[in-house]
Amino acid sequence: MSEQTAGSPRPTLEAVAARAGVSRATVSRVVNGGAGVRQAVADKVRGAVQELGYVPNRAARSLVTRRHGAVAVIIAEPEFRIFSDPFFEKQVRGISRELTAHDTQLVLLWVEGPGDHERIARYLDGGHVDGALAFSLHSDDQLPALIARSRVPVVFGGRPASGAGRAVPFVDCDNRGGAREAVRHLVSLGRRRIAHIAGPRTQTSALDRIAGYHDVLAGDADPELLCQGDFTLESGARAMAGLLDRRPDLDAVFAANDLMAAGALRTLRERGIRVPQDVAVVGFDDMDSVVRDAEPALTTVRQDVEGMGRLMVRLLMRVLDGAGTADEASASASVPPAPASASVVTPTSLVRRVSA
Repeated sequence: MSEQTAGSPRPTLEAVAARAGVSRATVSRVVNGGAGVRQAVADKVRGAVQELGYVPNRAARSLVTRRHGAVAVIIAEPEFRIFSDPFFEKQVRGISRELTAHDTQLVLLWVEGPGDHERIARYLDGGHVDGALAFSLHSDDQLPALIARSRVPVVFGGRPASGAGRAVPFVDCDNRGGAREAVRHLVSLGRRRIAHIAGPRTQTSALDRIAGYHDVLAGDADPELLCQGDFTLESGARAMAGLLDRRPDLDAVFAANDLMAAGALRTLRERGIRVPQDVAVVGFDDMDSVVRDAEPALTTVRQDVEGMGRLMVRLLMRVLDGAGTADEASASASVPPAPASASVVTPTSLVRRVSA
C-alpha cells in the first residue's frame, strides 16, 4: 500500500534506498532496468517503490537510459478514415496495449494533407520519441523517405512498396495467400463469374490481393469483373453497382476488405439480388463490428490485426534494445518464424458464414 497522500512531497530515490536498505545507485539500476542486481535485492527495492508510491522522473531517467519512453504511431490516412475504419481501431488497440506493457507512451500522428509530412518529419527530427510505427503507407507517399531521413528506428505495418527507402522491418499478413483462399472457396461453390472489388493500387496489400485473385482465375479472369474501390463502405457500394451494370450475370464477388464487402451487400440488397443464392460475397479482415452488422453474415478472410499491432511493438523494442530477432518476437506472438530480414508475415484463414 502506498504511503503517499494528496499534498505530500513525492517520494525520492533516496527515500526508496533508505526503505530498502540499499544504496541510491542500486535503486537507480533496478528502476531503470539495469543489470547486476541480485534478485532478492531487486525484489526489496521494488517492494519499497510500491510501499512509498515512488514514480520515476522520466526526464532524469532519460538521461540515464537515453530513452524518452514514447513511440510515434504514424497513420498515413486522414482523420475521418482513422475513426471510421475499424481496421485502424484494432491495430492501434494492439499497439497501445503492447506499448503499455513496455511502460511506453503512444503519440498518434496522422496525415490530413501534404503539409503534414513536413510536420511529422520535424517532430521525428526533434528527438521526442524513441522510435516510430507507421502503417497504411502508399507507394506515392513521402513518409518512408522522411522517416528514413530522421534516422528514427521504425517498423512498418504492411509490406512497403519497392523503392520506399532503406530496408526496415515490417509486419504484414499473407494478403496474396488469403485472397487465393477466398477465390478458391468461391470456385469450389461452382461460381464461375467472380468479380473483385480491389483496394487502392498505391497500397501493397491491395496489389497482393489482386495478385491472389489472378493466381486462381489466371486466364479466366475477365477484366470487366475487376473494379476499383478505396477500402471504404461507400466505394464498395459504388463498385458493386458498376459491376452489376456491366455484368449482370456475375455470380460472386471477392471484396478486398470487409467495409467494401458490406457496401456490396447493401447494393445487392437494394437491387433485390439474393445472397448467396444469386451472388456469393467474400470479404477480407474479419472486422467484428462490420461482420456483426452484415446481412447476411459475411464470409471473410481473417487476419489478426490486433496481434499484428502488438508484434510491431515487439519488433521495434528489439530494434531499440539492439538485441533479439524477429524470430523471438514472432514466437512470442504465436506466428511463424520471421525471415532473416526481421520482417514477419502472419497467416490468414477463411471464416465461412452465410454470404458464401
